[in-house]
Amino acid sequence: MVVLAVVGAGWLTSGLWVGPHHRALVVNASDQALFEWMLSYAANALRHGHNPFFTPVLNAPLGANLAVNTAVSVVGWVLAPVTLLLGPSVSVTLALTFGIAATPVAWYLLLSRHVVHSRAAAIVGAAFCGFAPGLVSHANGHVNFASGYLVPLIVWRVLQLRHPGRSLRNGLILGVLVAVQYSLGGETLFFTALATGVLLGCWVLAGHREPRANLVAFAKGLGATAVTAGALLAYPLWMMFLGPQSYHGTGFDQVQHSEDLLAYGAFPRRSLAGVVGLDNRLAPNSTEENSFFGLPALLLLIAAGALTVRVGDLARRRLARAVVASTLVFALLSLGPRLRFDGQRTDYLLPYALLRHAPLFDSALPGRLALIVAALAGVLLALFLDELPRLRYPRLVAAGVAVGLLPIVPVPLLTMERTPVPHFFSSGAWRGYVKPGETLIPVPLPSDWLPDGQRWQAAALSSGDGATFRIPAGFFLGPDVTGRGRIGPVPRWTQTTFSRAALAGERPLAVTPVMQEEARKDLRYWGGSVLVMPDHGGRGNRWWRNHGLVLKLATELYGQPTHVDDVYLWRVG
Repeated sequence: MVVLAVVGAGWLTSGLWVGPHHRALVVNASDQALFEWMLSYAANALRHGHNPFFTPVLNAPLGANLAVNTAVSVVGWVLAPVTLLLGPSVSVTLALTFGIAATPVAWYLLLSRHVVHSRAAAIVGAAFCGFAPGLVSHANGHVNFASGYLVPLIVWRVLQLRHPGRSLRNGLILGVLVAVQYSLGGETLFFTALATGVLLGCWVLAGHREPRANLVAFAKGLGATAVTAGALLAYPLWMMFLGPQSYHGTGFDQVQHSEDLLAYGAFPRRSLAGVVGLDNRLAPNSTEENSFFGLPALLLLIAAGALTVRVGDLARRRLARAVVASTLVFALLSLGPRLRFDGQRTDYLLPYALLRHAPLFDSALPGRLALIVAALAGVLLALFLDELPRLRYPRLVAAGVAVGLLPIVPVPLLTMERTPVPHFFSSGAWRGYVKPGETLIPVPLPSDWLPDGQRWQAAALSSGDGATFRIPAGFFLGPDVTGRGRIGPVPRWTQTTFSRAALAGERPLAVTPVMQEEARKDLRYWGGSVLVMPDHGGRGNRWWRNHGLVLKLATELYGQPTHVDDVYLWRVG
């Protein structure tokens, strides 16, 4: 299983390994840049004792709350030597590859030791869990969702809580796993807790019973878990819900980010079926193909569910019924508050409408609940294949399974050339123009669509003594004027003007004194005295075609720049 997982992960990320410092994901280079920054900040915070849950260097002058973002601090600490020696691009590529590879291995351990007897059944089920279309889709830059290796380990340790005599030990282990998973992704932790609770409830309803001693041990272990996780997560949870720059709800449309009813039978883009043109566009974007099993695999899973609830001993049938029931629950919830069908919203309300404003649910994207469906589908597939020797035509059934899964075999993620960080930053030359802790303003200002300036800061964080400059705005989650979540800060005039010029080629017909005063007002707010812009458009970004237009706009606002190394620089203070 380990060899299969490593080969599969290397196959998917091969385009990045060709040259980590100058390759980027075509689909989601922005999130790749975000996680490069996160790993750089984590390494810097570990080395110099900075707060890992809040940073003043982003979103000057307010700072950014990293507890409400996916800071992946633990991964950043583990990979700190790699980040500091080889750079954040290598760290992200390594984290992504390891996460993809470790996920099916962890599922194999759970399935082979606690669910099925057949090694082959465990391998196929684990491979489905680890390389499901949803996880491959999220591998486009979402290090958190592509790294699902703690999920089966948490489920495993929950099951271990019922063993008498080891309640404290089992609770401590589970509490630590919960804390680490929070760092890797709070949304995944929420989904894991939700799925485990629903599965255990369905298992009880299906007739499963535990001795009283096991229930007492489970309760004690759960208490030890709560104390351990609570102690480790007390400060980050306070920061998440009550800390500066925290927010409530989500800035994403929960209807838009719901699974389309037809998506479960659709083929994913990065699959054998997708590369021959059988994919479609039923997901809100290419990283959110959370189900997309394809019709053959969907029919296979339906048949597997229908069979496993009827064959095997009573205990096996009860478990299969619990898995099938849980799968249906989360498949229904993944459709969101209103039904989407063939890309169109309808007025049909669905059960998630009752949950969308509940705590935690209001910050989650319902379509991602299909990732739970994928994991449960892998377990169901393993249960089905475990019964293969007892079926009437085992070879024919095995061939049918292969045919059903073949179309969704993943293919490598799309990558492209990306211009390295300007030498002005990677060499430390910026120190001659702005002191560590002062504000440097990248042009255009950094955002989710324009993450370049944040990459420059990541290079500074991960090199030399780790000192860096502050930057305004940035790619992160923070509050809007009402306290609700949004990407980045509420944009000021200067950021909006440069963003329009960079992304759409739009700019004012003439720069007036009023506009110049507005720009100076924003500079005073940010506390910036130096603006920096690369001297060429580069590759692998969304604004290279409009580089000249942005340069002209900046010159009209701030005067003629100085050409330093490979950047243009304006001193405005």
